[in-house]
Amino acid sequence: MTNQTVTSATPHVVADLPPDTTPAAVTLERVTKVFNDAAGVPPVLQDLSLRVGAGEFVCLLGASGCGKSTLLNLVAGLDSPTTGQIEVPGGKTALMFQESALFPWLTAGKNIELALRLSGVPRTEWKAEIARLLDLVHLSGQENKRIHELSGGMRQRVALARALAQRARILLMDEPFAALDAITRDVLHEELHRIWREADLTVIFVTHNVREAVRLGQRVLLMSSRPGMFVRQWQIDIEGPRRIESPAVSALSAEITEDLRREIRRHGR
Repeated sequence: MTNQTVTSATPHVVADLPPDTTPAAVTLERVTKVFNDAAGVPPVLQDLSLRVGAGEFVCLLGASGCGKSTLLNLVAGLDSPTTGQIEVPGGKTALMFQESALFPWLTAGKNIELALRLSGVPRTEWKAEIARLLDLVHLSGQENKRIHELSGGMRQRVALARALAQRARILLMDEPFAALDAITRDVLHEELHRIWREADLTVIFVTHNVREAVRLGQRVLLMSSRPGMFVRQWQIDIEGPRRIESPAVSALSAEITEDLRREIRRHGR
């Protein structure tokens, strides 16, 4: 496992891909986002540059308020940068939140069906596609369950299936497992990794949990406190199956945690 500081003496800070990697699925070039231009109020994101490779799994860490969720919203096209450029060559992303945000008056299958309908999938394919997606997230046979009949982990699986129903190749995840208990979260880590591989997705995953980031990501990026910029990145190269409790995961998590603590302390001043 290797790490790299990505700060620079110039204002242009780049979290780049290794030189031998695949083409970029997401590119941010010198992006700044300002919500309040009053004097003395820093931008949320400042001069931020990032390239995420097609098929890559990137985790974002940082203090609360550093702009992680704002970055996802910009990539998703829900907001626009104040300055700078964002390119998503595939043109389509799916966003998944901490809460499942499922419609409680619809069944699990109908929630997925809604995404298929909005994505322009022909009606004749809905039944088979719902069954395929529920099978992919290990919820076969649950299409007629109401949302209140599902556990928190099952709801997040349905939310993931709904995100995949949007036919997007880029999955943006904003702390999707934060509200779950440790065992359920660990199970969903395995499921997400399996789906990422099987569906050949690009994933940008926001979390406050350092071990979760090291457990899941191929690359972990640490953001500074406001204004949000990348201050360090780690290329994760841990052989064998990764577990939260694995010694290699624990060791790297401890190193990253020290850097995160420094940023949190700085944010509090």
